[in-house]
Amino acid sequence: MTTPATTDPAAPWLVVGLGNPGPGYAANRHNVGFMVADLLAERIGGTFKRAQKAQAQVLEARIGPPGPASRRVVLVKPTSYMNLSGGPVTALRDFYKVPTAHVVAVHDELDIDYGTLRLKLGGGDNGHNGLKSITKSLGSDYHRVRFGIGRPPGRMQVADFVLKDFSAAERKELSYFVDRAADAVESLVSEGLERAQSAYNS
Repeated sequence: MTTPATTDPAAPWLVVGLGNPGPGYAANRHNVGFMVADLLAERIGGTFKRAQKAQAQVLEARIGPPGPASRRVVLVKPTSYMNLSGGPVTALRDFYKVPTAHVVAVHDELDIDYGTLRLKLGGGDNGHNGLKSITKSLGSDYHRVRFGIGRPPGRMQVADFVLKDFSAAERKELSYFVDRAADAVESLVSEGLERAQSAYNS
């Protein structure tokens, strides 16, 4: 499969970290997409600003080596709640004229072991409310960077599990895994899906 990163390098990318707004949610498992977006912004040396056209914070930047190989990227953190992510993403996709295949959703994934990454183009939402909202608005043909959080222990409800902070044991490795997920996003945007999958699908 050849990705749009190689066929249309001039087209911008929309990298969306999924999460819920507000300090009460900041360290939740469901907010790992925000964590990855924040790290990418830190690497770039930029600051998120409120978008005028959507419920979101955005940062326009370039990712990749300097020169023609770099890619124009809009980092996004929706300020709607998770289950309303599709509205801001669609508004920004239209405003920046981003092909749907250049939209990347970075999100938590229950059915993958903690810290494991999976990158793919298209597919279902697997019950994830953020993906469900985006797919309803855009269709399913966008990229996903899936960050494994594992299944809830015992009889804990999924909603309770994803809205809890990472455990003390998980936090020991969290910064490493978030850093690796940010690397995966950069690779996907600058080198294409196949190379990124080869390097980061574990």
